[in-house]
Amino acid sequence: MKIGIYGQFYHKNSGIYIQQLLETLDENEVEVVIEKKFLELINLHDEIDKTYSHFSTFEELDTSYDLFFSIGGDGTILKTITYVRDLGIPIAGINTGRLGFLATIQKEEIKDSIALILDKKFYISPRSLVTIETFPVTKEFGVLNFAMNEIAVSRRNTTSMITVDTHLNNEFLTTYWADGLIISTPTGSTGYSLSCGGPVMMPDVESMVLTPIAPHNLNARPLVIPDNQEIELQVSGREDTYLVSLDSRTHTLPNDTTIYIKKAPFKINMVILQNESFQKTLRKKMLWGEDKRN
Repeated sequence: MKIGIYGQFYHKNSGIYIQQLLETLDENEVEVVIEKKFLELINLHDEIDKTYSHFSTFEELDTSYDLFFSIGGDGTILKTITYVRDLGIPIAGINTGRLGFLATIQKEEIKDSIALILDKKFYISPRSLVTIETFPVTKEFGVLNFAMNEIAVSRRNTTSMITVDTHLNNEFLTTYWADGLIISTPTGSTGYSLSCGGPVMMPDVESMVLTPIAPHNLNARPLVIPDNQEIELQVSGREDTYLVSLDSRTHTLPNDTTIYIKKAPFKINMVILQNESFQKTLRKKMLWGEDKRN
């Protein structure tokens, strides 16, 4: 078995859990490959005592990987998908941060959780993504023109709102007068969209949601649409440019740029332990409090 590991930060007191992960994988003769910068960060801490190989570029990932561990929080997983892209490698998120809807393996349970994964006691939860194209064509996004949580347009550093003319499958929908507009996947419905009043969607729902950010037209409400529709956005405002964010990656586009957003042709495979579920995550971390039955 070949497993890749990626992390962005070295959270306080997380060294012991990283060591447990590496030791467990080593005991099971798993080939471990660690992202270069994260490996350098690990090597700065004395509690990690083994040298591992590493990868440093997207091209070094291929379909020979059986699994990919993301160590951190949900933001780290969103960065991880830029490495995995369309390779279909299952991602297991180990939460060393705080709230985690995607990183569902808790650091305190890492040994038991890794044992379950190595025994293949997990299932795959495919997550849909959204992609962006523009006219005129821009090189701003490169090959990373996709997002797993959301694509959002928003105003720049100004108090003035923007207007977003919105079409669905070439038919005019409405014009939003707002600070911005979020186009969220089901996975992203528990993130930015939710904080702006959007609905929570189950991960396997074949939908997207359009959620305005601080709308000035009071009848503007979040709208759930089928994910087979193409969304066209034309943004204008007092500034000459506006912001476009793909998960945590932010870009600037001129006002005369039209955006086209649609469902991506590939999905990201998230690893979910057999004793976990999206409903259980909701009970624990968001809507209904701790699950008193466990």
